[in-house]
Amino acid sequence: MTTYDAILLAGFGGPEGQDDVIPFLRNVTGGRGIPEERLEEVATHYRHFGGISPINAQNRVLRAALEAELDRRGIDIPVLWGNRNWDPYLRDVIAEAHTNGQDRLLAIVTSAYSSYSGCRQYREDLAAALETTGLTGVVHIDKVRQFFDHPGFVTPFITGVSTGLADVAARIPGIDLATEVEVLFSTHSIPSTDAAKSGPAERGFGEGGAYEAQHLAVAHTVMTAVAAADAAASETPWQLVFQSRSGPPSMPWLEPDINDAIRLLPARGIRAVVIVPLGFVSDHMEVMWDLDNEATETAQEQGLFSVRVPTPGVDPAYVSGLIDLVVERLDDTPAADRPAMTPLGPWYDVCRPGCCENVRLGFKPALAGIAP
Repeated sequence: MTTYDAILLAGFGGPEGQDDVIPFLRNVTGGRGIPEERLEEVATHYRHFGGISPINAQNRVLRAALEAELDRRGIDIPVLWGNRNWDPYLRDVIAEAHTNGQDRLLAIVTSAYSSYSGCRQYREDLAAALETTGLTGVVHIDKVRQFFDHPGFVTPFITGVSTGLADVAARIPGIDLATEVEVLFSTHSIPSTDAAKSGPAERGFGEGGAYEAQHLAVAHTVMTAVAAADAAASETPWQLVFQSRSGPPSMPWLEPDINDAIRLLPARGIRAVVIVPLGFVSDHMEVMWDLDNEATETAQEQGLFSVRVPTPGVDPAYVSGLIDLVVERLDDTPAADRPAMTPLGPWYDVCRPGCCENVRLGFKPALAGIAP
């Protein structure tokens, strides 16, 4: 039995007003030499929504949902919330936790997959927060495992794809789900070099690393479950696509871009697409702008009907699943007894040596893993 003083919900963060947008983007891109004109270009996405990212509000709601689920189960642990890139900052939340006598924290990172930006960078920022506050060796922070294939994360997507295909069939009577509809599983693109370094090298995931392998495994699981529930969907084609690329053209990133993939579909006789934000836990800016705006417009331009599947958000299965991950750690549940819906999991509580290296920046101190 392991005890913790609090759960730390670790988020990305986002601006909450027009004056916050550029300072926030500078935080996100700090040290990468991104020109101001590029930041202004990205800023238009936020300014379209009044300079307010939905992600902070979503994490406030998620925090409340986690607290309610803990209370329902009779687990007396408070839930704290801190961000990497905007207020409330992780360093401030951790310092306050220490002041309140909460020195053993269990972090839930709002990212399901293995990659530098989705896991190791959070771990580095947690280590940096302890260093900045002088609490290294005083406050201890563990992290729940990457939950890409936990039923709580996967089940909402199964429901969403099933509903999306049903919507297509209802809107376009007689459409053939096997030849005229395609499911596009979309996730954030990352540099190819980072992808190759994601996950433990000894697992041999190939050029796309654990990041791509995990997404493909989850997408396969989703489609298998959808087909089991509806034979008409048993042959519906699908593919993994990428979005939100931000690097220079000279740097290879994971492809195909979702918009490029959509443009190729009419030539194959596809009439409708179901867009699945498989890489995201909530409807934040990359979902609202890159999928609901850009990808949807591309589909319309190509004469395609499109449906966008919801993210887990605060779906009861997702919230319950996150608390299941907490209970795993509290109860020291053996790996053999932990649920995983793909052959790749359950993932590790403690990240493996060299996992998710950022090739350009090298290794920095990181928590919840084996050095480097």
